[in-house]
Amino acid sequence: MRSLFVKTLLWFLATTAIAITGITITTALSFTASESRRSPFNMMLSIQVEDAKRAYESGGAQALSNVLARYRTVTEAEVIVTDANGKDLETGQMRPDLKKRMGQRRRRPPLFLGLPRPGVIARPDATHRYWLFISDTRRDASLFWFLQPQHLGIVGLVVLLCYGFAYHLTSPVKRLQKTVDRFGGGDFSARAQTNRRDELGQLAGTFNQMADRIQTLLKAERRLLQDISHELRSPLARLGVAIELARSGGDRDAAFARLEREAERLNALVGELLQVTRVEGDPSQQKQDPVQLDQVLTDLVYDSELEAAAKHCKLVLKAEKPVSVLGDEELLRRAIENVVRNAIRHAPEHTAVEIELLGNAPVARVKVRDYGPGVPDESLSRIFDAFYRVDTDRNRNSGGVGLGLAIASCAIQLHKGKLLAANVHPGLLVTIELPAAPDAVKSTERIAVLSSN
Repeated sequence: MRSLFVKTLLWFLATTAIAITGITITTALSFTASESRRSPFNMMLSIQVEDAKRAYESGGAQALSNVLARYRTVTEAEVIVTDANGKDLETGQMRPDLKKRMGQRRRRPPLFLGLPRPGVIARPDATHRYWLFISDTRRDASLFWFLQPQHLGIVGLVVLLCYGFAYHLTSPVKRLQKTVDRFGGGDFSARAQTNRRDELGQLAGTFNQMADRIQTLLKAERRLLQDISHELRSPLARLGVAIELARSGGDRDAAFARLEREAERLNALVGELLQVTRVEGDPSQQKQDPVQLDQVLTDLVYDSELEAAAKHCKLVLKAEKPVSVLGDEELLRRAIENVVRNAIRHAPEHTAVEIELLGNAPVARVKVRDYGPGVPDESLSRIFDAFYRVDTDRNRNSGGVGLGLAIASCAIQLHKGKLLAANVHPGLLVTIELPAAPDAVKSTERIAVLSSN
């Protein structure tokens, strides 16, 4: 029995059957319990003995006989009324055996679903002058003696409700199973229905999120492979051309210079791919050292001045106060450097690339702005994707392979920061947000307190 639906249905039916059986048994035992004065059966005995007493005192043995005949017809048992000495008031016989048989229960066959009844049930009147004895000569009464045909309809309704609830509970699981089978078979567009708000609906929603993530990763992987093959194909083709030129005996110096340039470009591409792998590697290995952003930016501007001069632009650094963060200094330096180099690459001649450091706790911000053409609005959300280039024809005039900002984005995210881009007309503004070091935050808070005082 491997079906969850069958297991659930049988479990509900068994639980319902146990509950009905338990209620039936307790109801039958409490109804017929002669020892309990609160039981309906015992209250009826009290009424009967008082009726028999009034009949005997008002009409003698004949009136008592008429009342007892009616009782015998209703109860299908032997009903006797005696005085305190055990004399049968209807026949005049002495019945001392009745009190001896009080409370004795007859044996019943094993596994017989019935109610063990006492041999003789006795009930005195309020004065204890009269005793009513009921001697049940029938076989043990069934526990289900009070069930009516209408109860079968109720049982059927319970079965239908159990079936409906089991179907309601297991049908989403079956649909989710089919969706998982489709997804595992290669249909990455398969999604589960999420119209329920219970735990099964949450499970379906979680699966859909996982499926979206897997589909995105697979698309990114295919795009990555395509981009890598495209990026490698161009320099390899040019390397082949340069080799052929060198073999043909033409301008060997130009051919070797071209070989060197293409080899350097391939080396840079491989280095950036390794950097991406390192950035997206094990986050637990990431350093958490204090990093002075103002010093990092000062060194970075100094190292980038030659590149900026070659583009006939200048770098302007604005850092009013020291700002520190926690993280990997080399990784942060590479991330900021990639953003700065990207700004230099797109800056027009005789313009400035502005780099500003702001240390408003609890966030440290590095803003890099160029005065170039900016980025189309539809591309702003994608410029941090690996190998994405706004110039879709992928010409090499602007340099780069579309990995610099992707590396920067990965590094900043590892430091629990954000990398944002916005067009400022003219130019592009890239903002790096990083959590400030705890010491810097406390220092800022102390300054704020002192200034308020």
